[in-house]
Order: sequence, then C-alpha cells, then structure tokens
Amino acid sequence: MHTIGLTGTCRLEVTPARTAAAVGSGTLAVCATPVVAAAAEGAAVAALVAHLAQGATTVGTRITLDHIAATPVGMTVTATAEVIRHEGRTYEFRFSCCDESGEIARGTHTRVEVDSERFMAKAARRLP
Repeated sequence: MHTIGLTGTCRLEVTPARTAAAVGSGTLAVCATPVVAAAAEGAAVAALVAHLAQGATTVGTRITLDHIAATPVGMTVTATAEVIRHEGRTYEFRFSCCDESGEIARGTHTRVEVDSERFMAKAARRLP
C-alpha cells in the first residue's frame, strides 16, 4: 500500500479545560502544548485510519514539536499531518498546527502499526 503523501486533519476548540493552566503544563489560559501535540497525533491517526487492516491501529512513539504561538480560549486549533516516510510498520509524519490567525506549531511524529488485541494484552500484563 502506498501511504506517502496521505494526509489527515484534526480540529480542537480551545476550551478552559484545554489550557496550560488546566492541564498542568503552565499557568496561563492559552492552549496547552500537550493539547497541541494531541491534535497533531489526531491528524496522524486520521491520515491512516481508513488504510489499516481490520484489528490494526497505530500508536505514537515519538513527537517533536515547536510551539511557536499562543492560542487563546475560544479559538480552534487545526492540525494537519502528512505521511513522509513509511518503512515496515513505522510511519513518520510532518505536521503543522494553525489557529484562525496562522501557524502555531510544527514538527514530526512517528507512529507504529500494531494489532490492537495483542497490544492491549501486552499492556495488561504490566498491571501489578
């Protein structure tokens, strides 16, 4: 399957619950960096979801993010991710996040394809 160039989008409204002050990543009422990262991951998931075999999913393993502008409550963050490399089960994405005033973040993200049931069984074995 040819996946290079596939794109996905994720939109998140910046609510008080998604601010740095609310999630503990800072003290200000602006979109938290972890929320921006979640939007980028959501866009990457959206790019592949229709192209994976039944029972398969992807999990995030790495993200690099430059958060370059603050987004206040009430605005919307739109993330777009594009597959730039696919090798075996590993997918690498380039992403950009914008609000209504322009770009707020950019970076790269890596995801690995896994079998959902096997992954969850392995995770459950970590329980004490």
